[in-house]
Amino acid sequence: MQENFSLKPFNTFSVEAKAKYFTEVTCVEELKEVLHFANSNTPKLPILFLGGGSNILFTQDFDGLAIKLNLQGISEESINENEVLVTAKAGENWHNFVIHCLKKNYGGLENLSLIPGNVGTSPMQNIGAYGTEIKDVFVSCKVLDLENSELKTFNLEECRFGYRDSIFKQEGKGKYVILEVTFKLTTKNHHIKTEYGAIQSELENLGINDNVTIQDVSKAVINIRQSKLPDPKETGNAGSFFKNPTIPLAQFEILKEKFNNIPGYPNGEVVKVPAGWLIEQSGWKGKQIGNVASHKLQALVLINATGNATGKEIFDFSTAVINSIKEKYGIELEREVNII
Repeated sequence: MQENFSLKPFNTFSVEAKAKYFTEVTCVEELKEVLHFANSNTPKLPILFLGGGSNILFTQDFDGLAIKLNLQGISEESINENEVLVTAKAGENWHNFVIHCLKKNYGGLENLSLIPGNVGTSPMQNIGAYGTEIKDVFVSCKVLDLENSELKTFNLEECRFGYRDSIFKQEGKGKYVILEVTFKLTTKNHHIKTEYGAIQSELENLGINDNVTIQDVSKAVINIRQSKLPDPKETGNAGSFFKNPTIPLAQFEILKEKFNNIPGYPNGEVVKVPAGWLIEQSGWKGKQIGNVASHKLQALVLINATGNATGKEIFDFSTAVINSIKEKYGIELEREVNII
């Protein structure tokens, strides 16, 4: 247990913030011990769980106990000749886990290559990219109930996954910590998804036209992400900062009359509008104010441009973007990143 501990190395924005207490745990028994410490403190200490730090923005110090989850391990269980259950502990790096599965020729996660963060946080916001979301391969997750320290398992239905959403961001927020996640992957007869984003054109660039493998798709996704997304190790960022907004079809039709090139993806009576397009069209792409900027290649990504930005500066920049979009389009962007 360490006091007055810097959290700068534990958030990908690389902003300075201190935790009153900090510790790392490698097993459930250690986790229960430190939770007992927090709960027996007077007053009871607030708790913050740290995974890969890729979906968090510190705007102030944390006056409680920050716990780094370092639970490690991957196991598997064969279901049949074409399916396997793979379980990863919460502290496993997400991309390393995807690569582990690809080396075994297990399909289902290839479109989610190079997403930052750890396995334990993947169900929280139902991470997704290039036509795949966690819910597509999710079976269950084991959690610890923070109220009574009991173990519980959530199945697919109980997680109530939505677009970048789950029970863990709604009524379950702050009630549980995810310990491990189980996925159902294919061992052959893989369902290859190349129709999203620039995957198909990137495969062509790689000279791959026929017999596309899950490894090929992963390589294409990695190339695309590396070409337009900054590496957090070099430039502080948390990936996409905003969700793509969903608006009523009637509102979209009105906007279409005024902005005839506005893109939209209809789904029944609602339309999803790309937040990156809205931000770019509002003049924010590549724009820098002080230490913060919108990335020059991907407007959805806010960056710690100088390395000296505070969390409050980044938050204020995001507020200015939100206000600008609302004024021009009448659409209110929602932050995807957790604000502390």
